[in-house]
Amino acid sequence: MTQLLTRALLVAAALGSSVMAGCVTDSERSTPAREPAATRQPAAPGQPAAANQQTSGEAVDDAVVTAKVKARLVDDEVTKAYQINVETFKGTVQLSGSVDSEEARSRATELAKNVGGVKDVKNSLQVRKSDG
Repeated sequence: MTQLLTRALLVAAALGSSVMAGCVTDSERSTPAREPAATRQPAAPGQPAAANQQTSGEAVDDAVVTAKVKARLVDDEVTKAYQINVETFKGTVQLSGSVDSEEARSRATELAKNVGGVKDVKNSLQVRKSDG
């Protein structure tokens, strides 16, 4: 029951933020390509998306992919204990944060790759050095 509630909340949060992303003015839409996926805005309705922009449909799709990846990471025994940041832009998932082992880093990539809608995974997770 708790896992179902967690998944539902993640999906709701992701979809809610995607809907709000469409509530910006045209002057706020010009964003550099180097900004994180979370700050990129959808293209204006009826306009083709530039390389650093995405359509509203892509933004919703990416939000769903992000929520699914986060749910998989939380459900997995190896990765659930870590705060792994997940961003998705045009089907490419970016993982960031830190984990305690190479196993957790690899497992996060594997889990993300197996989510529907994921085209590529960029793993920027750092493995913390042990004190011993």
